Amino acid sequence: MNILITGTNSGIGNALTREHLEKGARVYGISRRFNTNLRKYADYHHLSHDLSDHTTLGEKLKPLLDGETVLDQVILNAGMLPEINDIRDTSMEEIHRVMNVNVWVNKVLLDALFRMVPEIHQVVAMSSGASRSGSRGWNVYAISKAALNMLIMLYSREIPETHFSAIAPGVVDTGMQDYIFTLPDDGRFRVVSRLKEMKMNRKMKDPREAAVHLIGAMGYVLQRESGSYIDIREL
Repeated sequence: MNILITGTNSGIGNALTREHLEKGARVYGISRRFNTNLRKYADYHHLSHDLSDHTTLGEKLKPLLDGETVLDQVILNAGMLPEINDIRDTSMEEIHRVMNVNVWVNKVLLDALFRMVPEIHQVVAMSSGASRSGSRGWNVYAISKAALNMLIMLYSREIPETHFSAIAPGVVDTGMQDYIFTLPDDGRFRVVSRLKEMKMNRKMKDPREAAVHLIGAMGYVLQRESGSYIDIREL
């Protein structure tokens, strides 16, 4: 299999990359930093790129893919979490920054990939339950993931020969949770207290567990209508 994954430096993206490589896939990874735990894999090909910079991404993809004609999967995993806060206290500068990384770079990347690669079989975008829950404090993160869901649905209507889906992977113990765990308790943001409790009680999947679950679910995902939002906890 040929797979392209964004956000391969850490968390779910890194775990997915290693799991696929161990299964014999060729993986093209994009992240700002290169994780040295991927160095031992001959079939890992890396592009170091800050995904907040859209202007040069298309050109940098050409040498990475080097004439590749088929991508079995494109996994749009990279994303960022802003400060947990009310939306009214979130600046427009922060909103633009998060929307660029969580939504618009995925449009730029997909447009470039569909120009370059003749066959792309499946596109999976990492969404979040926050895109549906509307929990106080998620602010532009929730907005960006809801927009990502719709972006995926729109592409599914335009490119019916490729299967698209937006998948919420559940609660995973990544760097995002490390940040949330450092926050003071605040009665306004009950989601923070809930996630801190889950982390303390080890009720979160680690990234490898989440990656194995996601890979195992990919066949089922293909049976759902292209463009669907899927919460993996409901599979």
